[in-house]
Amino acid sequence: METDTLFGRQDLNLDSPLAWRLAPKTLEEFFGQRHLLGPAKILSQIISNQKFSSSVFFGPPGCGKTALARLIARQLDMETIFLNAVSSGVADLKKALDLGKEMRSFQNKRVLLIIDEIHHFNRTQQDVLLPATEKGDVVLIGLTTENPAFYINSALLSRLAVFEFKPLSEDDLKKILKAALEHPETKALKISMDEESQKRLIKASSGDARKLINAFERAALSSTAGPLGERVIGLNEIEASFQKRVLRYDKKSDDHYDHISAFIKSLRGSDPDAALYWMAKMLKAGEDPRFIARRLLICASEDVGNADFRALLIANAAFEAVEKVGMPEARIILSQAATYIASAPKSNASYLAMEAALEEVEKGPHREVPDFLRDSNLDSKTRGHGVGYKYPHDYPGHYVFQEYLPQPVRFYHPSDQGDEKRISERLKDLRGKNK
Repeated sequence: METDTLFGRQDLNLDSPLAWRLAPKTLEEFFGQRHLLGPAKILSQIISNQKFSSSVFFGPPGCGKTALARLIARQLDMETIFLNAVSSGVADLKKALDLGKEMRSFQNKRVLLIIDEIHHFNRTQQDVLLPATEKGDVVLIGLTTENPAFYINSALLSRLAVFEFKPLSEDDLKKILKAALEHPETKALKISMDEESQKRLIKASSGDARKLINAFERAALSSTAGPLGERVIGLNEIEASFQKRVLRYDKKSDDHYDHISAFIKSLRGSDPDAALYWMAKMLKAGEDPRFIARRLLICASEDVGNADFRALLIANAAFEAVEKVGMPEARIILSQAATYIASAPKSNASYLAMEAALEEVEKGPHREVPDFLRDSNLDSKTRGHGVGYKYPHDYPGHYVFQEYLPQPVRFYHPSDQGDEKRISERLKDLRGKNK
């Protein structure tokens, strides 16, 4: 049976997506991950020495994890088994591991077991892999978009080499697009793109080669053949091929923590524009606005503190307003709070003071509450509690020196930023009166 495709008529079982058909066949055709595959880099040396051991490849979609695993399978000339953790169970695993044990025992040949989306295996399924990877009955390559430290149990992870893949650079994507344009199937259809359209396609692909090739294929399909049969892919075709930008953001994965980290660090770094971008991306991807509001509360206290006491008031008001209003209007409230906190003077003196006080409680000398500071409601006559306490409001300036902490330690060191400068000056004045 045959079917029409963009690149000619093919057997139905070969009618796979263009990204699959254009996957690199050799290491020379593989673009990206130079930190792993460049000259004298670790993976290049391991592969060339034919000494590959069980590993896990993790990184964002479309960065080459599957393509490299398949290249390694060809390079090592091993019997290869591909499983997807979403659709495979313990029975599939045991069948693959039994084959590995059998081939190693009777044919002196090892099996390469490639498991895509390995983070979907639960602990029991992962434990099934332990004996075979420990003994070397199979060589395992686990592929995942998630940080293996969180999703692969420690027993299995200790038996794996971990290689982190990075999003592809625009230069890498440019090379991949060039290879696609120069592919014989592409040339046969007289497909061309101007430089501006190529740049738009590369930019919109966000480091994902699969997204780039799939969009390229859709753009070619939507282009109109000219009088001589040529197909020109322009900006209109590129925009149509994406329809709507799909954000790479999973609320249950590292993306969640990476984006909120970037948001907080932008607030702390007094960059309201960067903070707005990361917040907008989270909201666009469906993040809970209450989660963002809680982080604003923390940042207002930890990073602004007494340099601008209004930041905490605004953050708290924003949190309550977000609870009442909800999306989409909550985005306006969050924007007001975020821009205020980002633009406010910064001080972490209160945060550092609390950390120092906690450390003193844990490691410093044990201190009891002095009698004059104790509650005097019941024990003032029988035990002397509260006796000798000086009530500050009875003194000029509503201040009188007394030692509130035995073996005094100074934890709070106000900065010279914003309102905290005034606090610093007042404390210096009061301490000067203690002499």
